[in-house]
Amino acid sequence: MNQLDCLDPVRKALLDDLDAGFAELYGAYRGLAFSTALRLSGRWADAEDLTAEAFLRAYRALAGYDRARIAALQPRPWLMTILMNVWRNCVRSRVRHPPPDLMEEPVDSMDTGEGVEAAAERRETGGELAELLSLLPEDQRAAVVLRHVIDLPVSEVATVLGLPQGTVKSHVSRGLKRLREMTR
Repeated sequence: MNQLDCLDPVRKALLDDLDAGFAELYGAYRGLAFSTALRLSGRWADAEDLTAEAFLRAYRALAGYDRARIAALQPRPWLMTILMNVWRNCVRSRVRHPPPDLMEEPVDSMDTGEGVEAAAERRETGGELAELLSLLPEDQRAAVVLRHVIDLPVSEVATVLGLPQGTVKSHVSRGLKRLREMTR
């Protein structure tokens, strides 16, 4: 059996052809990346920007990788690490250069297949979650989003955040405790 046969489809596709493989990577992880970015940033437009920037950086990085590095790549934690770095850079930049408030909230498009009541409930719940998450310290927010919203295992959250697993568990625990206190 060939060693390439053991690789996941994304890595195999990246090894076969970078452009086609990148399309495979994008298709496999765009929802996860956007969902993570939305929960971290709390705004639809910001999440779109973060996701696009993360995939752009991922493509540029892959273009410089040799076959051995691509073969050893763990696509999901690798991409989430890039996304987290883009988000952190964005947060730092906003602290230094606050954006002008041209429009408080962007208008989200409505899913026509979804009922009005379901759409309103989803939007309200999502908005409440985003607001509560935005009140958490950055380290706790990232850990809670990755662990409980995106549902990554603790080991992958640790890899993405570059922290020991015990520290990740601590951030998640403290973040969940704060969220519970805020909802009382």
